[in-house]
Amino acid sequence: MDKKEVIQIAEDFIENSADNRIKMESKAPSELVGEKIYDAPIFGFCEASDEVFAILKEPEVIGCHFRSPREWLPTAQTVISFFLPYSEAVKASNREQKIWPSWGWLVGRVEGHRLLRSLLLQLEMNIKKAGYATIVPTLDKKFFSITEPIEELCGEPLAFTSNWSERHIAYLSGLGTFGLSKGLITEKGIAGRFGSLVTELQLEPNQRPYEIYNAYCTKCGACVKQCPVKAISIEKGKDHRLCGIFLDKTAEKFKPRYGCGKCQVNVPCESSIPGQNK
Repeated sequence: MDKKEVIQIAEDFIENSADNRIKMESKAPSELVGEKIYDAPIFGFCEASDEVFAILKEPEVIGCHFRSPREWLPTAQTVISFFLPYSEAVKASNREQKIWPSWGWLVGRVEGHRLLRSLLLQLEMNIKKAGYATIVPTLDKKFFSITEPIEELCGEPLAFTSNWSERHIAYLSGLGTFGLSKGLITEKGIAGRFGSLVTELQLEPNQRPYEIYNAYCTKCGACVKQCPVKAISIEKGKDHRLCGIFLDKTAEKFKPRYGCGKCQVNVPCESSIPGQNK
């Protein structure tokens, strides 16, 4: 199995899955029914033994609770990361709403996340079938993600963190760099979702075409203006607490769905790297 085959499996799955279409039972507006949730994925690959993973254990990055690839799978050779860009229909629907998330975005966030998990399991199954041990960290029982502050670990209290970060993994895999909103700007923009696997299948790593973590962000301030609760600033970036409070409000209003995504639309990095053609 090679990179081309891995990518083809994912592209075929996203193109042909009935779950990649907004369904009538989601109660979305009629003009959205039948539209895609995601466009074709883009992929990045990184060596599981890459020394840069040690940097993620530093307190100012993620912290000592971050688990490196070989802490998830001792025989790991490669980390596979991918980005699923939201379709134009999903993004356009969220551009129109100024405060609350659009129905298309809510479906993309919740039903879209289920589809992402299905894609991860599909890739895991196929790579295992080819004879290579593989694990999806975010679906493993050892994975944790916390939003409320908890007791100290490594000498610091933890909040708004996890022991595996899809965005950081995507950054290390050459897929993109961080913006003010803490999203990752890829060649297909910032509006979408990330997933990753750790596998003993050896694949050639991507080159990282950047040297600093925010190389693609122009700090134009568009996401600052877009945020309905002023959780983003040029000076301090994103306030996860304010963002989380608003997400909780959307969960109350749109139960069983939630989301926002305003910082990912109506911005220069929505669908491409700022200054580059889409």
